[in-house]
Amino acid sequence: MSITIDDLGGTSEVARLARVAPPSVTAWRKRGIPPERCPDIERGLAGKFVCEQICPDTRWVRVPDPDWPHPKGRPCIDVAGPASECQHAA
Repeated sequence: MSITIDDLGGTSEVARLARVAPPSVTAWRKRGIPPERCPDIERGLAGKFVCEQICPDTRWVRVPDPDWPHPKGRPCIDVAGPASECQHAA
């Protein structure tokens, strides 16, 4: 199941969490949430939805961080992973 903007609380809530204007989030409905915005959304929702769910085509790694809501820590995009395994659309 894909996580939608509506699952995350709607356009205004996602804009607030991602610290962008609502029209940006409206555009994401067609092209998807940018992976670099996922950590802000995950943290703002206290881990209810995680980056791996929001942007499943992105390679994520977790860095231990006791202040992060996820038990494995803070999410980071794995830029060193094999390109063939990452299918995120530009």
